[in-house]
Amino acid sequence: MNLAFSSALEQARLIRKGEISPLELTQLYLDRIQQLNPQLGSFVTIDADGAIADAKGKTEQLARESDRDSLPPFFGVPTAIKDLNAVAGLPQMLGTLALKDNIPTYDDGVVAKIRGAGFTILGKTATPELGSFPYTEPPGFPPARNPWNLDYTPGGSSGGSAAAVAAGLCAVAQGSDGGGSIRTPASCCRVVGLKPSRGRVTHAPVGDFQNGIATDGMLTRTVADAAALLDVISGYVTGDPYWLPDPEVSFLESSRRSRTTLRIGFAIEMKPLDRPSEICQNAVLNTVKHLQTLGHHLEEIHPDFTALETSFTRVWQGGIASAGLPPEALSPLNRWLMERAGTAGEYLQAVTKMQVVSRQIVDTFAPYDAILFPVHTHSPIRIGEWAQLSPEETVAKIIQWVGPCPVANASGLPAIALPATFDEQGLPIAIQLIGKPAGEATILALATQLEAVNPWNDRPPEAVGSRK
Repeated sequence: MNLAFSSALEQARLIRKGEISPLELTQLYLDRIQQLNPQLGSFVTIDADGAIADAKGKTEQLARESDRDSLPPFFGVPTAIKDLNAVAGLPQMLGTLALKDNIPTYDDGVVAKIRGAGFTILGKTATPELGSFPYTEPPGFPPARNPWNLDYTPGGSSGGSAAAVAAGLCAVAQGSDGGGSIRTPASCCRVVGLKPSRGRVTHAPVGDFQNGIATDGMLTRTVADAAALLDVISGYVTGDPYWLPDPEVSFLESSRRSRTTLRIGFAIEMKPLDRPSEICQNAVLNTVKHLQTLGHHLEEIHPDFTALETSFTRVWQGGIASAGLPPEALSPLNRWLMERAGTAGEYLQAVTKMQVVSRQIVDTFAPYDAILFPVHTHSPIRIGEWAQLSPEETVAKIIQWVGPCPVANASGLPAIALPATFDEQGLPIAIQLIGKPAGEATILALATQLEAVNPWNDRPPEAVGSRK
């Protein structure tokens, strides 16, 4: 077993059995980060001293503990936090040098839950400027790179987290998804990316500023880890504007339960997007065959999301404007988007339209237990591939590439990205399952079935650490 690539659940088990200490595991990952991060750009902040101190304390506690079963579920397991989220005492730069001196004094609610589960935080992972884009190339920072091919993007906006998990720099990492920002990196890096339902994960202690399109989640190597981490980060915190009740059965247990025959809708193309590349189509069609073999009933659907595009884009632009940074501090693309964010009235009109269209989408999906889509319409792009395009051209490219993702954000539906295949250049390609409202248990169980019939326990090339 290669410990660096083992699951978080397995690492927690080994720590409880005393086969490895929290300090040994933390040092293993810090050594790998020191070796590989200069090439990958996964971490923007490495808290080696804090992680070592935390791991030493946990190792000492473990030696004294007589009832190890009473410890938090992920006691001593290292993880990483995306740099859009606040971690007390560590920079929260949001992918911009304008905030290099921004040091929060508090943990975001999701970070507090992660700490409470026993994790040791190694540092903060890279994100594009303000988390705006599906590639992680923030101005003033090295670009985050794909462990499967360093010339390509690991996706965004949780690109640093996905690359870190894929490259064995941590077993799991926190991310967030406002338009595919967990599922895009998961697809690019051949890991699992779970976007929970709206209201499943708190935005405490700050607020939700994009009318529910974004939520925190995790990037993992296994479906079981994704389910177990959802158990950790879910739950109401006082004052949350919307929330879901805790499930009667844990998500981890639900993920392991067999399902009766389910009715699943699938699409290989959807308006107004271009028809996906052949490899993205085949990823969906091969998954259809797997699900049919498992006994499920599959029906092709032909969704049309044309009415969603304008309103969702306006809400996305409003999030950039809400950052409160002066235009001159931003990249030309974010500045261009900010200038077109519109008035408060236009923003609220867009929110209303997005909600109306989302109701129609949820109603269209209602006959099905789950929906199967591609994550992207084509393979991952090269680092800097769109750098010379105008802002208008870049936005058009972004919308076409990640277009299958925002429907789950606008509607608040849960979604999970799963590795499916590779393209002709050896780059990962994924599919996504979208569930019913609050339907994480169903898509996690389906994902577990797909993991069994089409496993993805391979690793990126070892040459990632010695690129010439």
